Amino acid sequence: MSSLNYRHLHYFWVVAKEGGFARAADRLGMAVQTISAQVRELERSLGHQLLKPEGRGLVLTEAGQAAFSRAEEIFQIGQLVPHEVHEAATQRVQRLSVGLSDGLSKLAAHALLAPVLDTPNLRLVCHEGEVDQLLGELALHHLDLVLTDQPAPVNPTLRITSQLLASTSVDWWGPAELVARAQRSPSRPFPHGLEDLPVLLPTRHASLRAGLERWFEQHHIRPQVVGEFEDSALMSVFAARGLGVFPVSRLGADDLALMSGLHLLGQTEVMEDVHGIYSRRGQNHPLVAKLLAASRRPGRADGGVSTAGNDSDFPSEE
Repeated sequence: MSSLNYRHLHYFWVVAKEGGFARAADRLGMAVQTISAQVRELERSLGHQLLKPEGRGLVLTEAGQAAFSRAEEIFQIGQLVPHEVHEAATQRVQRLSVGLSDGLSKLAAHALLAPVLDTPNLRLVCHEGEVDQLLGELALHHLDLVLTDQPAPVNPTLRITSQLLASTSVDWWGPAELVARAQRSPSRPFPHGLEDLPVLLPTRHASLRAGLERWFEQHHIRPQVVGEFEDSALMSVFAARGLGVFPVSRLGADDLALMSGLHLLGQTEVMEDVHGIYSRRGQNHPLVAKLLAASRRPGRADGGVSTAGNDSDFPSEE
C-alpha cells in the first residue's frame, strides 16, 4: 500500500463533515472537480470505497467511517498545533484541560480546582462528558486530568493512575420558603420531613444517586421526586427558583452562597467521593501536580471533608 496522502485525507474529511462535494468546495474555496478527483485518488490508494451516494447526498461506507474517525483525531489535533506552539514559545499562558464526568457534582469540582485558580495567566479548559469518553480524550492527551465520582477502571491498556482527591458529606439545601415550611413541622423533623417537600435528585448515572437511595431506604423515606439533573449546578439553579430541595456535596456548598435564597435544610452521613484520573504526562503537568498535592494535605477542606493520598496505580506510560 502506498504512503498516505494527508492532503487527500483532509479533503475527504471536509467532504464527510460537510455532507457533499459542493459544500466542501465552498468551504475550501476549490473546484468541485478537484476535490472529487483527490478523494477518488485517496480511495484508490486505500483500496476501498469511502463514500457512496444516498438520495441527493453522500454517506460514509463502513470503510469510510473508519477513515473518518481517524481523520477526525488527526485534524483536530492538527488544529491545536499553531496555538500550542505559540503558547509554548511565549510562555505567557498556563493551560489546564480538565474533564468533568457527567455524574460528578460540579460545585465540588470547582472547590477542588480552587488551588490553581489564582495561577497567573491561567487558561482553564473544562470538558464535560461520560467517563469512557473522557478517558479516551485523556489517552490522546487532549486532557490533563479527569475528575469523576468513581475510580479509574482496571484496564492496563489505558495506562492511567487514579487518586481519591476528596470524600465529602452531603447536605440538603432548598429555597427559603420550603426550608421554612419544613421547620414549621416539628412533628416531622429532618430527614423524614423530606416526604412533605418536592425533591430534586441527580440522575441515576451518578454514584451519589445510589448512596442517596440507600439512605432513603435506611430512614424509610419515600421522596416526592419532581426533577432529576445530570448537572448539580443546574439543579441548584432550579432549586433557587423554588422547584424543590436538593442534595449537595459539602465541598461545594460555599458556592451556594453565590445564589440568593438558598438555605441549609439538614445534614446527612451520605458521602460523595471525587477521584482524579491522569496519565504520566498529566502527572508531570505542574498544575495537576499542585492539585494532587493539595488533596493530600490534612485540613485542606473542612465541614465533613476528608482527603486521601492513597493512589490506585495502573501501568504508567513508557
